[in-house]
Amino acid sequence: MLKLSQICHVLLATLVSISFAKTVDAEPTETLTVVVNGIHHQEGEICLRVYPSERGFPMSNSSGDQSGCVKITGSSVKKEFSGLKPGTYAVAVVDDQNGDRKLNKDFFGIPKEGFGISKNPTVSIQTGTPKFRDASFVVNKNTTVNIIMKYSLDS
Repeated sequence: MLKLSQICHVLLATLVSISFAKTVDAEPTETLTVVVNGIHHQEGEICLRVYPSERGFPMSNSSGDQSGCVKITGSSVKKEFSGLKPGTYAVAVVDDQNGDRKLNKDFFGIPKEGFGISKNPTVSIQTGTPKFRDASFVVNKNTTVNIIMKYSLDS
């Protein structure tokens, strides 16, 4: 049987180790819901990519925080992205008709498939590809973003 002094030492060691233990605070995560409207086709997929910074936005298939595709079943689709850190993000969307999961363009760089960008900025030959700052928004709590598909450049 343990002596009283041994029990006191074990108890003291336990209390000391508990006092030095760090409390792990889980970083809060948020959910982003993206609703894509104005889909012209009823086949293929809508592929979405969430970008946490301007790096690679909006064309890179390798950068971005999260991505995913949704089978087209109507004129709109919805996709949720969970586990995002609170912060600023932008979303790029492609109406992927040929299954390659990228935006196909013609010889002049004009999109051959439907596309969309968060905050629905003007996309034309004059404005060029939208900048992250023109498409970004803050994600906090549960955020929903609506994107309208474009099937041609704006005038």
